[in-house]
Amino acid sequence: MVKETPPKKTKKTAPKEEKTPSPSFNKQPVINIGTAGHVDNGKTTLIARLSGKWTDTHSEEIKRGITIRLGYADTTFYKCTKCNEYGISNKCASCSSPATPTRKVSFIDAPGHESLMATMLSGAAIMDAAILLVAANESCPQPQTKEHLMALEIIGCKNIIIAQNKIDLVTKEEALKNYQQIKAFVKGTIAEHAPIIPISAQHNVNINVLIQAIEETFPTPSRDASKPPLMFVARSFDINRPGTELKEMAGGVLGGALKQGIFKVNQEIEIKPGISLEKDGKRMQKPIKTKIAALKTGEAEQEEVHPGGSIGVQTTLDPYYVKADSLTGNMVGLPGQLPPVWEEFAIKPTLLERVVGAKEEVKVDPIKKFESLMLNVNAAATVGVVTDIKKSLAYIKLKIPVCCAKEDRITISRMMGNRWRLIGFGTISEEKK
Repeated sequence: MVKETPPKKTKKTAPKEEKTPSPSFNKQPVINIGTAGHVDNGKTTLIARLSGKWTDTHSEEIKRGITIRLGYADTTFYKCTKCNEYGISNKCASCSSPATPTRKVSFIDAPGHESLMATMLSGAAIMDAAILLVAANESCPQPQTKEHLMALEIIGCKNIIIAQNKIDLVTKEEALKNYQQIKAFVKGTIAEHAPIIPISAQHNVNINVLIQAIEETFPTPSRDASKPPLMFVARSFDINRPGTELKEMAGGVLGGALKQGIFKVNQEIEIKPGISLEKDGKRMQKPIKTKIAALKTGEAEQEEVHPGGSIGVQTTLDPYYVKADSLTGNMVGLPGQLPPVWEEFAIKPTLLERVVGAKEEVKVDPIKKFESLMLNVNAAATVGVVTDIKKSLAYIKLKIPVCCAKEDRITISRMMGNRWRLIGFGTISEEKK
């Protein structure tokens, strides 16, 4: 039986004055903006400049200087009432005039390292728009720049801005050469007409121009709050400090985004596929039912949350079940209203012509019987073994079940060398074996 803990009573704290929006302003972020690009091109530094929060908090991330897990940060954009300059403060940085809030947004910091592509794809599933970072002091494209852009194209993320970062490290001539490389790289892709904004995240150069481009290029998506709620879980964690008394324990927290519908405090929810159990020598997934103890957007508690930016759902679950992102990839909704759980399925794959992400371009071979593939669907990542190839369908048995609708797009990666490489996508077929 799944143990539950009483919800922790927490005090609400007021946000800092300079970022306090007007009372009528949205409490919850209305759009999820992701970062994409090659490792060490400045994604985390840029989010810190845009939000004031450093998203690399895991000890290994700090030690190695790279993003390993998905990071999140919320901020409010402001526009000066006098000079129309954009920023993240209610006081204009250029003329010191008052600034009014324009929109509250969420940022998702995805890793750029080639070995963490599954994590990037999980984050991309909840992105409404993306900033593709390109370092001006490196040739373009770098391997993961290509792979991340292809991933955005596959999942259908069409709203893209290109940030040409680190312009402080190059001459004018080198920056222009890099700009031409970027234009040649994105020609014929979903980013062909994307704005290219030269910036230095490290030195706060042109960040106001980038914010203006975000406000003018990334529309707030239309959401359907009338449908049954559906949440993608991108993180799960225990917020209790070591030594916390049992009566003070807070329930496990789920982080992610609502695709549709509304969540409210005290609602009963279901989590699928759920937790992994062993029964009669076999591993199986058991759905979980729990209650919402608290809802958060950033540091602010809410009575209800809508589709939009990233959210935190504190449950009454024993924290044991959420530690170390153990529920990442699950879906959350009202009991009995979630999509089915799949242990095996047939997909009709659409393969790319060339492998992306590797230093050398290699032709994508057809999927073979008995090979292992990494599959990403929504925020879930799993590995499946191809049990049969029949006509244009690949029949795959999953090592970890996934919860998804038949129409959800599945990305397909193949092990090449010692790395998973993106090779295509597909959807679950209606046909049965």
